[in-house]
Amino acid sequence: MPDTHTTSVDQQRLEKERIEDDGTVTLTRGGHAIHCLTVIGQVEGHTEAPQGQKTTKYEHVIPQLAAVQEDPRIEGLLVLLNTVGGDVEAGLALAELIVSKPSATLVLGGGHSIGIPLAVSAQRSFIVPTATMTVHPVRHSGLILGVPQTMHCFEQMQQRITGFVAAHSGMPEKRYTQLMLHTGELVMDMGTVLDGRRAVKEKLIDELGGLSDALDWLHRAIETRE
Repeated sequence: MPDTHTTSVDQQRLEKERIEDDGTVTLTRGGHAIHCLTVIGQVEGHTEAPQGQKTTKYEHVIPQLAAVQEDPRIEGLLVLLNTVGGDVEAGLALAELIVSKPSATLVLGGGHSIGIPLAVSAQRSFIVPTATMTVHPVRHSGLILGVPQTMHCFEQMQQRITGFVAAHSGMPEKRYTQLMLHTGELVMDMGTVLDGRRAVKEKLIDELGGLSDALDWLHRAIETRE
């Protein structure tokens, strides 16, 4: 017979490695198996971020989301966000992949820029009062061609983001655009910073709450689904 103590130690070691390597853990002590995924730092896309910068690599997260969807043992998904944003296409790809199982997002610290589509992608979104979310237009830090086609490409990219946010939250496209183009709040930029309470008031996020609130909602959603 297998040594129960050895098996438990091996499971704890594997869990620790998953947290350190991928920022993920599957919570099973609350009656339901919930996969916890963290999105921290910069959402890294096709280009690697500078060394020493905390990132969430989309090539690591995409297989995890596919595995969560296909694993019958996992009943729900919790996404914890504290991100400055990052690559637009990578962020939208992750947002589109949020599983059809009961899912919730929780914004802690910040859910800025392309972190906003990720924050609203789940079935229920939460934000703590001290967190902030920055709504601003698409920006590019590299060399671009100063031609009308470039501006048109930016407009199309922005429309993809605005449309996704409006479709997955209670905020209309018109209001999101107003906040995005607001001047006078950000230094050398346009946009709006929303704290937790205002994000809920503007209907960008569903509910003000913390980890326990998000987990309670997930457990109820799983039990209702069953």
